[in-house]
Amino acid sequence: QVQLVESGGGLVQAGGSLRLSCKASGRTFSTYAMGWFRQTPGKEREFVASITWSGGSTNYADSVKGRFTISRDNGENTVYLQMNFLKPEDTAVYYCAIRGRDDWGIPRGYDYWGQGTQVTVSS
Repeated sequence: QVQLVESGGGLVQAGGSLRLSCKASGRTFSTYAMGWFRQTPGKEREFVASITWSGGSTNYADSVKGRFTISRDNGENTVYLQMNFLKPEDTAVYYCAIRGRDDWGIPRGYDYWGQGTQVTVSS
């Protein structure tokens, strides 16, 4: 089992910055990647960014590319999302998640999710 604790959300003016953190605990040895997703009321959850745990390869949604940066601290089992030049449309609940591996080491989908942290960007 894996537990995720998120922090860093809040209210910020458009153009400002926030850094989200997500610390994982438990059986993290099988982690393939960690990612960030976001969801607003009435909309489906959407992918924001991900990073592989061993190699550090990153992926970003087109809507955040160039503004957001995902990073990780393997020793602290923590993933970060640095969000710069925030826009009102970035307002959402942000969730971190872990993509694990099966018994053969093959990556699975995102298996574990944090509680979410609210990010509100004012105009």
